[in-house]
Amino acid sequence: MNKKLFSLTSVLIVAVMLLSACSGVTAALSKTASQINIAQAATQPSGSTSSNSGSTTSTSSSSTSTTTNTAPTAITGGTGLLSAYESTLESIYTTVSPQVVNIMVLTPASANSLQNFPGFNNNPQSQTPQYSSALGSGFIWDTKGDIVTNNHVVDGATKIEVTFSDGSTVPATIVGQDPYSDLAVIKVDVTASKLVPVSMADSTQLKVGEIAIAIGNPYGFEGSMTVGTVSGLGRELPTSQVDQASGASYSIPDVIQTDAAVNPGNSGGVLVNDLGQVIGVTSALESSSGSSSGIGFAIPAEIVSKVVPSLISSGKYEHPYLGISGTDMTPDIAQAMKLPAGTRGALVEQVSAGGPAANAGLQASATDVTINGVQGTVGGDIITAIDGQTINSMSDIIAYLAIHTQVGQTVTLTIMRNGQTQTVQVTLGNRPTQ
Repeated sequence: MNKKLFSLTSVLIVAVMLLSACSGVTAALSKTASQINIAQAATQPSGSTSSNSGSTTSTSSSSTSTTTNTAPTAITGGTGLLSAYESTLESIYTTVSPQVVNIMVLTPASANSLQNFPGFNNNPQSQTPQYSSALGSGFIWDTKGDIVTNNHVVDGATKIEVTFSDGSTVPATIVGQDPYSDLAVIKVDVTASKLVPVSMADSTQLKVGEIAIAIGNPYGFEGSMTVGTVSGLGRELPTSQVDQASGASYSIPDVIQTDAAVNPGNSGGVLVNDLGQVIGVTSALESSSGSSSGIGFAIPAEIVSKVVPSLISSGKYEHPYLGISGTDMTPDIAQAMKLPAGTRGALVEQVSAGGPAANAGLQASATDVTINGVQGTVGGDIITAIDGQTINSMSDIIAYLAIHTQVGQTVTLTIMRNGQTQTVQVTLGNRPTQ
């Protein structure tokens, strides 16, 4: 395997999720929140005053003095807007909370999971439980009992219990799992009247700054809601899955970043918009302290809506597979390859033997270089477009394949080879199983 080139860019296999569309039940909520200027709701309008005051008079032989104590000015102009904002959040919670469930799982205990049990460190042979438990969240997908959550919540579980918003608890079984998108579907056997499916949003239309509301079970506190914004888009979330041929890791594309508080136990819950529609599945937290002071990440609805139907119907999801690993073009790489400094695209570092890219004749990097003290290879094909869609990075390739392609589809790659532009036809394969 070639050495990694650039500390700021993860080496990624471009073999990504295709996901088939489905629709949810539309939530009938007013979009009042999007019309609210929260800052205005906390500001006293000019020319408007309201105060309560009282006076105290004291008399002496020499003088009489009067002191006025003025109470804090009451906010009147913004009250209507603030009330409308609060009402919208209340309506969203009332609608979405019954759609979110608490998930408790039991998994076989390991030495690592037993470190916090009394007596384990002193005497591992006594009073050590056979199972460890964990909590997560999930949401109702349909009236047939299918519930969506993160794969890491239920993976390896020997027992799963689902608690609904009314406090009732029922057992659940795993229907399908996909570690590459960190999604799973479990099933419960309850009456349809108890199942209120979520409504899915079109996450491709999201913009940074829009309201984002997380509802789940952080630390086991069922039905908790936190409010923030979409603070970033197009992020990548690494998975633990690795391509066996090259050793490069897979990642989930188009991940939503949010500043709404996300904590342990939120995994598998929902991130919704101001209509109460699911824009993503809360899945991870990046934090130096391990608390919600970090950044939350959610798997986008566009991926969820494509993976979940396949998990329900077949228990698995087939990911389109290109079979390369690479990195983003940078001015330093361009200089090493004697190309213009502004050259953009994704440099192919490795091509998996026998994969679709290899069969199509894509060329990997083979020239050893040292850039900024880091050793790597350059000289491979540079992918600049797929089916006419401009590619500026490896992330662009991953996202395009995930959203717009499927196994068996032929795509046209525009590449730069030895400074010359040409096109290559590649028929996508199915990602090899681990």
